[in-house]
Amino acid sequence: MPSWRLLAAGLALAGYALLSHALMVAAADKPWAVAALLGPLVLAIGTLAWRHRHWPTLLACAAVLSWLAWVGAAGEPQSITRLYLLQHAGIHFALGCAFGYTLRPGAMPLISALAAHVHGTLTPTKARYTRRVTELWSVYFALMVLLSLALYAWAPWWWWSLFANVVTPLAAIGLFIGEHWLRYRLHPEFERSTLMQSIKAYRSMPLLEVRRP
Repeated sequence: MPSWRLLAAGLALAGYALLSHALMVAAADKPWAVAALLGPLVLAIGTLAWRHRHWPTLLACAAVLSWLAWVGAAGEPQSITRLYLLQHAGIHFALGCAFGYTLRPGAMPLISALAAHVHGTLTPTKARYTRRVTELWSVYFALMVLLSLALYAWAPWWWWSLFANVVTPLAAIGLFIGEHWLRYRLHPEFERSTLMQSIKAYRSMPLLEVRRP
């Protein structure tokens, strides 16, 4: 992807994050704000599920959209802020479980599967490294859940909104880029791959695929 497109995508994401934070602070209980903040994510997950014909996820997305319509129509601020919390903490909990599930005995860790998808057979060193990276992401998602719950319970609402909409994506991008940079400092013998190759590997992996070594 050309550098100008990366820059444009980054600016678009930053703008969306700041807009989401502003909407959550100023108009969290408005039905149109609920639709604008939560609808695109559900539709994106639904589109991915449709592409892979993953019917349980499609049914879950339909149920969530119905629930969003009901909560938005009710307009109860407490229920709506809990809905935002459920979205943020729930997604990170689900991702943590998905990464952690692949760490069970006899399974291939998720990052190992992605590396094998890009480079083919893994050496023992690369298999160990990618397992540790899978563990790192699992811990990261768990920390995001705990921080989200703690800020919601004990901090002002705008703190939680800033964390969920701005800090969270920055932390994920920082971890992704930082691991990519550190990988070749610790293991210069590894095959080189670009950030875009890594992103494409994530996108092309079958939904909820479970592989064995």
